[in-house]
Amino acid sequence: MSDSDYITDIDLASGMSAFESRNFAQALKLLSPFAEQGEPEAQHRMAIMYQNGLGVVRSPELAFEWMEKAANQGHALAQHGIGFMYMEGDCAEKNIEKAIYWFEKAAEQGLAGSATTLAMIYEQGNGVEKDVEKAKAWYAKAGFEDYPVS
Repeated sequence: MSDSDYITDIDLASGMSAFESRNFAQALKLLSPFAEQGEPEAQHRMAIMYQNGLGVVRSPELAFEWMEKAANQGHALAQHGIGFMYMEGDCAEKNIEKAIYWFEKAAEQGLAGSATTLAMIYEQGNGVEKDVEKAKAWYAKAGFEDYPVS
């Protein structure tokens, strides 16, 4: 590991730490270069800050852009996040098909919250035809083997 790699790792860790400490202005400053360089965790955190106006003026467009970049790189939490953007019509036009696509991507990586969300979509018929069997399968994938679906 070169000195520059070590400094880069420290800067990224410092940016993550600033985010976790709710020092969002500092997090934005430290994470922005990493997000620009394609680091998916930094992109995901940037999306959250822009989506919620944390340390920055809320920008649905930038929130979606950063979330999509991280999701396209296989970042499971970003895939879940963009799924919610599409499901709720927050930062993106409401589109249940695209929401399901992204929730499935995240669930395939083991994100139980995405599998549970899919189960509820199918159980309630939220924008899709109600499908008890799909709901049961997604609940099982989320770890709720015997979840009663009506």
